[in-house]
Amino acid sequence: MKNQYINREISWLDFNARVLQESADKQVPILERLRFLGIFSNNLDEFFQVRYATVKRIAQSKKSGKKVLGIAATDLLKAITLKVIEQQKESLTILYEIETALKQEHIFFINENEVTPNQKAFLRDYFIQKVSPALMTVILSEGRKQDFTENSAFLMVKLFLTDSKQPIQYALIEIPKALDRFVVLPPEDGKQCIMMLDDLIRYHFDLIFNFFDHHRIEAHMIKITRDAELDLEEDASKSYINKITESVKDRIQADPVRMVYDNTIAKDTLNFIIKKLEIDSTNSLIPGGRYHHRRDYMDFPNLGRNDLWYPRFQPLPIPNFSLEKSILRAVEQKDFLIYTPYHSFSYVIKFLREAALDPLVKSIKITIYRLSKISNIVSALVNAAKNGKSVLVQIELKARFDEANNINHAERLRAAGIQLIFGISGLKVHSKMCVIEKEQNGKKKRYGFISTGNLNEATASVYTDYTLFTAESKILKEVNRVFDFLQVHYSQKKFKHLIVSPHYTYARLCDLIDTEIKNAKLGKPAEIQLKLNAVTNSKMIDKLYDASRAGVKIKMIVRGVCCLIPGVKGMSENIEVISVVDKFLEHPRVYVFENGGDRKVYISSADFMTRNIENRVEVATPIFDSNLQKQILDVLDITWQDNVKARIINSKYQNHIPPSDSKPIRSQWAVYDYYKSISQGHEN
Repeated sequence: MKNQYINREISWLDFNARVLQESADKQVPILERLRFLGIFSNNLDEFFQVRYATVKRIAQSKKSGKKVLGIAATDLLKAITLKVIEQQKESLTILYEIETALKQEHIFFINENEVTPNQKAFLRDYFIQKVSPALMTVILSEGRKQDFTENSAFLMVKLFLTDSKQPIQYALIEIPKALDRFVVLPPEDGKQCIMMLDDLIRYHFDLIFNFFDHHRIEAHMIKITRDAELDLEEDASKSYINKITESVKDRIQADPVRMVYDNTIAKDTLNFIIKKLEIDSTNSLIPGGRYHHRRDYMDFPNLGRNDLWYPRFQPLPIPNFSLEKSILRAVEQKDFLIYTPYHSFSYVIKFLREAALDPLVKSIKITIYRLSKISNIVSALVNAAKNGKSVLVQIELKARFDEANNINHAERLRAAGIQLIFGISGLKVHSKMCVIEKEQNGKKKRYGFISTGNLNEATASVYTDYTLFTAESKILKEVNRVFDFLQVHYSQKKFKHLIVSPHYTYARLCDLIDTEIKNAKLGKPAEIQLKLNAVTNSKMIDKLYDASRAGVKIKMIVRGVCCLIPGVKGMSENIEVISVVDKFLEHPRVYVFENGGDRKVYISSADFMTRNIENRVEVATPIFDSNLQKQILDVLDITWQDNVKARIINSKYQNHIPPSDSKPIRSQWAVYDYYKSISQGHEN
């Protein structure tokens, strides 16, 4: 059957278009719109570093057919480029609209030609004290091989010299990453002016190039994006951590996969830099406006204007689960479920800190995928080791773009005497779990947690994620088996309750779906609810199509890529898909199966992607407590009713928010109210 799947790369671009929609939405606070524009740009950078680079390698390979989900790789590169160019144009229009709206709030962006006499001294001092020492300026020579850093924004400078023998001199100035991109000037006459760091540099070209005898300078911004794939060499003499370290360094000089450039740049200047950087000009060139690297808008200064940002949600308390009392004693009595950022991530940190101090705790085992740069998780584990606990940490060094950060944390953990596991090539450990053992009166007792999210304080404030705290022996016995699997040469274990990748996830999910198919054919209630970040695995998609054909009702909330096509007669007419993009990034994975009235509810670290099912260690845990099940189901129901930020995804529409005559329901706000009611002792 034709058109069974949406191409993964095209679907991803459709997802990023949803982010761009938020930046265009005039109901979104104006500085939040800038932040969404930054997220859009950051997403696009990572897309080119990873997905576009992969397709490009396929196109350049000698593989037969060179196709990606039915599309010739070369054709897909062209389709991606055309779509990105259109999105870039749209983003520039949105940025202009935002800047115009900011003027109504007395906030102005000024460039190097709009500096007032009163601002000149401040900018001069700022440049000399902060910017000039950080500048990396490379004088370009046509005949000399020169190196450039990984993924950077540059000012491509063209100096017109008075020397007739060499009338043109090119230079490249890297925009310093260590400095704030936005220079906030002192308020003046009720106006708040902001200058981009790039324009501050332009304004001081006279200081940078005062040793050249020139009569004119042109400068245009370009941005380089390089292939981010790690190439791990097979060298038995090197440790795994050294291989990762060297591979991350090699990424700096990886092949360029994209160059975005100011479309007013002179053709001869553009051709010079294309040749200099050895850019493949067929699909890698994206024309844009004056400013690039708009990911920096993610860190736009607050300006003391809280009225121009979303209101902050204060984390809600959980009845009988106090941060001021023993977490372990509470968990011993019953399971607890936190849903960050509606609840505080401090529960996770408190769990580990208490384990570090409790004299009866003998051991801690934990998996780590991504951490914040300054991590209280790491501090708690080091504290535990110093208190004589046996601490085992599986830290994933290949967490993309966090490799260097994880290596730094690994070195600190190792220095504290903590046992580290790094895994093996080709199999990432993406599960988020922890188990501790206490010994009291000669008996061992386990406590632990399993999460859908990373143990990262920074992202926990903006990503929604579930974490189950439990002392349930049925679950923790199997969590311990996963650690045995990681420690003992990946020997296969058996699991009755957990769903574990890479050996069992596909088969277990198929069994659960087959039960729904069987019940549908028998006329019994049959329904599947899924909340995922991505759906790309064709075997899983085909299985869901089989369920749809059998009459199983399937409701899916998919934040990102969705290669499944819902609503197609004879294939997927019983499948509905929505996507919610709002203040928080929707990150949890939830699987719900009706199971003939005895619902099975799981939270998981695994999406329906081949990498999660076949190439990673993932864990999905059942939720046994009926009240916690109800909370998850209620939140799914609230999300499904969203008529403000939910986009329809089907064979006819991508990213369509249908008009509604009913009361507006904005799920993230409604979920906060729901948990607020529970925190006040009112079970919904």
